[in-house]
Amino acid sequence: MIRPSRVFTVVPTIPPALTALEELAYNLRWTWDHQTAGLFRRLDPARWEATNHNPVLLLRSTDQVRLDEAARDPGYRRELAGAAAELAAYLDADGPDAATKPRIAYFSAEFGLAECLPIYSGGLGVLSGDHLKSASDLNLNLTAVSLFYKHGYFLQRLRPDGWQEEQYPENDPASLPMRPALGADGQQVVLTLKFPGRDVQVRVWHVAVGRITLYLLDADVEGNQPADRAITSRLYGGDRDMRIRQELLLGIGGVRALDAMGRRPEVCHMNEGHSSFLALERISQLMAEGDLTFEEARAIASAGMVFTTHTPVAAGHDAFDPGTIDYYLGDYYRELGLSRSEFMALGRLNPADEGEPFSMTILALRLAGRSNGVSILHGGLSRRLWGGVWPGLAEEEVPTGSVTNGVHLRTWLAPDLADLYEGMKSPDEWSGSLESTERLRAIDEAPARDLWDRHERLRDGLVHWVRARLASQLARQNAGPAEVSRAVEALDPKILTIGFARRFAEYKRATLLLRDPDRLIRLVNAAERPVQFIFAGKAHPSDNGGKELLKYLVELSKRDEVRGRIVVLEDYDIGVARRMVQGVDVWLNTPRRPMEASGTSGMKAVANGALHVGTLDGWWDEAYRAGIGWAIGDRRAYDDPNYQDELESVSLYDLLEREVVPTFYDRDTAGLPQGWISRMRASMGGLPAVFNTDRMVHEYFTQCYEPAALDVRRLSQHDFRPTREVAAWVARVYQEWPRVEVLRVQGLSDRVAAGTELEVSADVALGGLNPDEVEVRLACGLLDGEGILSAPSLSPLSPLRPAPDGGHRFGMRGVKTERSGRHGYAVRVTPRHPSLPMPYPLGLVRWSD
Repeated sequence: MIRPSRVFTVVPTIPPALTALEELAYNLRWTWDHQTAGLFRRLDPARWEATNHNPVLLLRSTDQVRLDEAARDPGYRRELAGAAAELAAYLDADGPDAATKPRIAYFSAEFGLAECLPIYSGGLGVLSGDHLKSASDLNLNLTAVSLFYKHGYFLQRLRPDGWQEEQYPENDPASLPMRPALGADGQQVVLTLKFPGRDVQVRVWHVAVGRITLYLLDADVEGNQPADRAITSRLYGGDRDMRIRQELLLGIGGVRALDAMGRRPEVCHMNEGHSSFLALERISQLMAEGDLTFEEARAIASAGMVFTTHTPVAAGHDAFDPGTIDYYLGDYYRELGLSRSEFMALGRLNPADEGEPFSMTILALRLAGRSNGVSILHGGLSRRLWGGVWPGLAEEEVPTGSVTNGVHLRTWLAPDLADLYEGMKSPDEWSGSLESTERLRAIDEAPARDLWDRHERLRDGLVHWVRARLASQLARQNAGPAEVSRAVEALDPKILTIGFARRFAEYKRATLLLRDPDRLIRLVNAAERPVQFIFAGKAHPSDNGGKELLKYLVELSKRDEVRGRIVVLEDYDIGVARRMVQGVDVWLNTPRRPMEASGTSGMKAVANGALHVGTLDGWWDEAYRAGIGWAIGDRRAYDDPNYQDELESVSLYDLLEREVVPTFYDRDTAGLPQGWISRMRASMGGLPAVFNTDRMVHEYFTQCYEPAALDVRRLSQHDFRPTREVAAWVARVYQEWPRVEVLRVQGLSDRVAAGTELEVSADVALGGLNPDEVEVRLACGLLDGEGILSAPSLSPLSPLRPAPDGGHRFGMRGVKTERSGRHGYAVRVTPRHPSLPMPYPLGLVRWSD
């Protein structure tokens, strides 16, 4: 045995004729450009799969002989030149308004861009990645910030008994499509972040996503303490102390990284609350550079802040105990000129409650000028959940809107279907409404045989891919040769195939189908009309309940009655998701309403011709129409989740047995399921035109980014004079507000005939404020059983004249009471200033007694 004294690595030399491959590999546009991805696949198809579609690793490991062979192939060189020219033209298309575009920074704790760059866990990250891709296609001036996780989320391995185990392989930057972010000196940028008692060094990496740059921060730097090097070890790993260090790095470090790269933004978009500390850093920058007070800097920073929340339950939002905040941010908030109580109030629903944790979501809501949920239903839920940040406002007035999520179609669409979506929509045509969206004519006009043949090819490809993956999975579990060989016979390319893939959290109800296993077995084994299922998904490492669900599903899949008809795939990632959404017939989504904020996997599936079967939650609540898919249950609210699950499990079985299965297998004389194809046309022709990230990002631009940038520019004029004026006005309002009072309301009597037009007036004491500095509204409507106004109408009262006792009279004519019953009314006063970026930013409301 000879032990080497030194070890070295041999890497292939890229032939001069193929040098363009390297630039193509380092720009993730190949993830949505089939021609470029095909160039890498053609070099070595087996290695392309083995590297998890990683072109950088592929080029480093492909045999030299094969590279030289490709360099001599004129056809390959011609295609390579075309792809390189197309990328160059794409990157150069700045347009005439490049200098005036809003400068946007998009912060997210995870980005799902490609399966070979494992810095994501699931839906939030994939949504963030699709956001960047559409921002690139729409040519926004946007830069993104996240962390580089050395060990990613985790690699899922299923034991033979179905129990999930986690592995954390190391991600080597040199083998990934990312490069060092270089400063003016040509060296990788390294930041210094102050933590209690020590400095933490942070490297910055650069990832090209089409025209967009993503900067990744990395604390695994020699010289840092081991505990600090671990900050960027695992996504969502560690305890609360690790979480706050990650979020300090993302928020405060991220803003400083943008400065170091010369990319200071006008608008910062916080995708979830993980990056909320960035708002404080923006305020700190403005205070230092503009000689502004905290409140002055807050006014301009808030104008340029956008916050998106994705989580529909309060417990899912990060919050830290006061001691942790004091330890990590005590010096920081003192440098901002804030007392402890003033700082803690920024992150508390009740500022006076000393025991209340410091919430990252509340911090974002208090400091962001614009906020939104990710579907219409979730926007309403968020207003109920966080309405306490604006006490005294009616629920519908809480300033949290909604921008429904979408998917980047070019990433997720099967090449076989791409021509059906060419020229789908221009930004000027997006309405965001299904009712006013024109159907895609290319899909309507495609012959039924052509559409069905394309779909059947995709299902066939999925089945053969699943067989190969399942065989590898079983071999890794040390299964016997007979069991591995049976994997090659799993599934049937002609059978109705249903896909279910997502995080194995309890509320997503992966086992809704399993409440009646006998009925499921009958479905699977029906002689004439069988059904098969493909499941995939990860449980959070600390979620033993989710792991038990997964284990139970694996155990069921191994029963003789369903073996080969129910398949559970391990390590669900972007690559697995792409295969599944492109090949299944039905996409099944069963969250417990209203726990799914949006959901996007079904959007990917319907774009590829699958029909959606799901509960009316998230995006499906606004997308579902008769004839495009099926709805499980209805929109009722339930107090007993077990009762809800039981009802909806029965509803799901009834749908499958009575509608889904018969529609799929009902064929005409040519063997075509005309009813199914009709639903495919309706689904593909309408839903992708709305539920895509081009539409979503365009909405963010028009509703948030562009107006936010204009606000920031206006407030920055004349050495921040408008900002100082607004801050002075805010201080005066706070001083005068205790003297604001509704003195009397006149014009409404105890008994009114339906349809009567009334003239209403209110006398309001304003203290030192002027009538045009307040907004006065009449809230009027029916009373519920507890004597509370139920969904009142809010009508503005206009300033009329001074009132007799020193107040001011506001009034209106034309108040109508159309519906009979017990009505109530109240008058509300709020401050108003034309330069504030959102209504009711001060949280000051005065109601009549």
